[in-house]
Amino acid sequence: MDIVVKGRKTEVPERFRKHVAEKLKLDKVQKLDGKVISLDVEVSKEPNPRQADRSDRVEITLRSRGPVVRAEAAAADPYAALDLATAKLEARLRKEHDKRHSRRGNGRIPASEVAVTVPDAARLNGHGLTAAEEAAQQDKVPTTRMGSLEIQGEGPVVVREKTHSAAPMTLDQALYEMELVGHDFYLFVDAETKQPSVVYRRHAYDYGVIHLNSDAFGEESPGGAGGALGG
Repeated sequence: MDIVVKGRKTEVPERFRKHVAEKLKLDKVQKLDGKVISLDVEVSKEPNPRQADRSDRVEITLRSRGPVVRAEAAAADPYAALDLATAKLEARLRKEHDKRHSRRGNGRIPASEVAVTVPDAARLNGHGLTAAEEAAQQDKVPTTRMGSLEIQGEGPVVVREKTHSAAPMTLDQALYEMELVGHDFYLFVDAETKQPSVVYRRHAYDYGVIHLNSDAFGEESPGGAGGALGG
């Protein structure tokens, strides 16, 4: 990369061109911005005598693969203007360099290189979990409580639990209540035996009845746990 020095409506002496090359050290500029493409220096002169103290202006333009950086200054002679413009350019380049360096992090290791650089580094999956945490989640089967039951996994069981007040009634009354609600079964407490019972429809007007013996050690009736009504 070369430094291009040009004058705008003024001649640029060879001595000044050499001074620019000595002042703008390319190795220092490239250290602050390693993507420099070109470096242009433009010198202009203000003919107005009232601005004699600012008659010479120097503008430095640095183009790189990033944003263009410009610095300009005016003074009584081009050498002083070049010194001021060079100081501004270096300050801006250093500021951009520090910003890039702080974003990357001082001595940080890129995430893609952690597993290679750091021994025994935990590897994360796409959800931010380590391999051990992911395996533990897969082994853990979710448990859902449905009523008085605990269901593991996503089983098809759906439980609805209801509690009803039940006054003791006769078998005839239970049959009447079943027909009244239009169900194929009816739970009731038998008024005679005081046992929890269920009457159910078998076919046509043939019904069955099941009595539950609350005494676990009681003797089972000869007909078993249930019997038929009407034949």
